[in-house]
Amino acid sequence: MSRTDYFRDPDAPKANSVVPSVTAVVRDADGRLLIIHKTDNDLWALPGGGHDIGESISDTVIREVLEETGITVEVDGVVGLYTNPEHVLAYDDGEVRQQFSICFRAHPTGGNLRTSSESKEVRWVDPADLDDLNIHPSMRLRIRHGLDDSRRQPYIG
Repeated sequence: MSRTDYFRDPDAPKANSVVPSVTAVVRDADGRLLIIHKTDNDLWALPGGGHDIGESISDTVIREVLEETGITVEVDGVVGLYTNPEHVLAYDDGEVRQQFSICFRAHPTGGNLRTSSESKEVRWVDPADLDDLNIHPSMRLRIRHGLDDSRRQPYIG
């Protein structure tokens, strides 16, 4: 399934659903960031995905990172809540989803990099090299917040 991200676009379709989801800022011992090249929109992003009934939100983070990257993680804390109604995701099946993402910090505990049906490439990237990648503005905001070690309170917006 493909999707189109609309961000502050007056011509964006109206949202018809909201799905709680997660993203994860995962850094290795060298400070590199775990990112994926997504298959649905051809953009680079933090690993993450939708929350399933019957699991805790931290379990969602652990499952999604493992599914998309092959890396096992432990959750460390919350980066922020991202619910901007001016960011909608239009899927080719007619769903138009308002962004509702909780971003977490996590650290790797094992595993090996691998792709999935949702990730055509998975990398550890030095934060200094992020400007070279095609990353959606809302994802850049999460990454910036997640890499800012001086932040003491989660972002809410």
